Formats: sequence, structure tokens, C-alpha cells
Amino acid sequence: MKPYLISLAVGVAVGLLYSVVNVKSPAPPTIALVGLLGMLGGENLIPVARSLIAHFAG
Repeated sequence: MKPYLISLAVGVAVGLLYSVVNVKSPAPPTIALVGLLGMLGGENLIPVARSLIAHFAG
């Protein structure tokens, strides 16, 4: 979890720097990032569901 928090913090810092310097971010559009989030959620949905079923069934 710690690497994710560090990555988020660095991303926010770079975003703030881009804002101060008034430079457009080279990151993909927000819609692409939302799609990526959906892909990651879908990828993890089955393992989480299996874990929950095993927990409540066992």
C-alpha cells in the first residue's frame, strides 16, 4: 500500500508544479483514466468475489 501512496503523492506534487508553471499535463484525458480504473476494478472483481464466497460459505 505504501508504494501506491508514494505514487499518488508524487503525482499530486507534479500536478501542482504543472499548474504553477502553467503547463498542460501530458497525461491522457480523464475519460481514459476512468476507463483504466474500470479495467482494474473488473480485473479484481472475480478474486474478491471468490474470497467473499469462501469466507461466508466456509
